[in-house]
Amino acid sequence: MDEVLVERVLRAVEQVPPGRVVSYGDLAALVGIGPRQVGSILRHWGDNVTWWRVTSHAGDFQGDLLARARPHWDEEGIRVKPNGLGCRIADYRADLSALATDYARATADLADGAG
Repeated sequence: MDEVLVERVLRAVEQVPPGRVVSYGDLAALVGIGPRQVGSILRHWGDNVTWWRVTSHAGDFQGDLLARARPHWDEEGIRVKPNGLGCRIADYRADLSALATDYARATADLADGAG
């Protein structure tokens, strides 16, 4: 995997403010890759970033991710929706325009490439 691409995704995740979430697709559009690539990068290299702020397009998590995310969400004030699968992304989605600005600033030192 391209190290600069991995770094771009990880820096994008770090720009999502506390108490807010984005979808894999939101980050993919920002970085210039596909949502599955974002998921793969987070699965392999995301342990040291705020991965719990990245959900499916519906605000949901697969498998045991919600249980792992819950302590972080509780701390940040993100409430689980009644179906128990995740949060209402419409209520918690980060401002994507502000995220793009913050991402551009956070990745300005990286070599040209994706994003």
